[in-house]
Amino acid sequence: MIFSKTLITWYLENKRDLPWRNTTNPYAIWLSEIMLQQTRVAQGLPYFLSFLETFPTIFDLANAEEEQVLKLWQGLGYYSRARNLHQTAKHIAFELNGIFPDNYKSLLQLKGVGDYTAAAIASFSYNEVVPVVDGNVYRVLSRYFGIETDIASSTAKKEFTNLASELIDKNQPALFNQAIMEFGALQCSPKKPDCDKCPLNHSCFALAKNRIDELPLKSKKTKIKDRHLHYLLYIDTANKTIVQKRTEKGIWHNLYEFPVIETTNKEPDEKIFDQISKLNNSISTITNLKSEDILHKLSHQHLHITFWKIILNAKLKEGISYTELLQLPVPIVLHNFIERNSF
Repeated sequence: MIFSKTLITWYLENKRDLPWRNTTNPYAIWLSEIMLQQTRVAQGLPYFLSFLETFPTIFDLANAEEEQVLKLWQGLGYYSRARNLHQTAKHIAFELNGIFPDNYKSLLQLKGVGDYTAAAIASFSYNEVVPVVDGNVYRVLSRYFGIETDIASSTAKKEFTNLASELIDKNQPALFNQAIMEFGALQCSPKKPDCDKCPLNHSCFALAKNRIDELPLKSKKTKIKDRHLHYLLYIDTANKTIVQKRTEKGIWHNLYEFPVIETTNKEPDEKIFDQISKLNNSISTITNLKSEDILHKLSHQHLHITFWKIILNAKLKEGISYTELLQLPVPIVLHNFIERNSF
């Protein structure tokens, strides 16, 4: 089909040289696909290289401590991906003798592997004829063919997958999948695509109808929740501080953080000051580090973060040094604060 051949020709001339494209090793491809979920290539690439250097095989990753994995992942966000990655590595290494499933249906059984990731590994590693359908593919297909199905609807995935299955080059499935994803990322971009240079511009529905900015359709909007986090940096007489592990489900599970006071609404500084003053009998001074205030935006939450420095005139029972603190996996917003505020 002209559509498929045009995409592949464009890809061979314009593709980025990315390390996971130069291998059929399912471990490397799986690693890259998990990392690139919800993450731009430019951000994910250094992490991919670091992981492969630290964990060159599935056995190395499986045998690592979770804290080491989370520390290396620090800054990529969506930390459940890292925890699932680690659990799946253990399953493959210890229960499957280090051998990845070699087909789409079996790959789907792995923890943290959904339709898209399974299709990517199956086609890129084993050349299975199965289409990948991600945000880039939704955009290319909806614009070119004029598909007005809401991509957030329950029927969208099946409709777009069926169409991609018809279009995929049966002789070069991996090449086609790489091509359509790269085309969506570089050429048919979300905003202000360069349609004048597009090799498909002569037959694109959205361009002909002047609807580039309207497609794909997505009606559902993410409801944003505001949370107010007041982090407490205790410093004792031994120049040590204290942290705790987030064990509850939700953001930053199993990462470390300073003691925190969370409020639903923005509270007056005086009220937070009073709460802090009642937490420890050995407090010498309390300082609101106003210059460190930050709004940290996640996909479903806006975190309004403030920091309080609390000097104690006694020793903390489980205090840790600044050097020890740097070794722990923490949310990136705390990592940046720690690097700016040595003690």
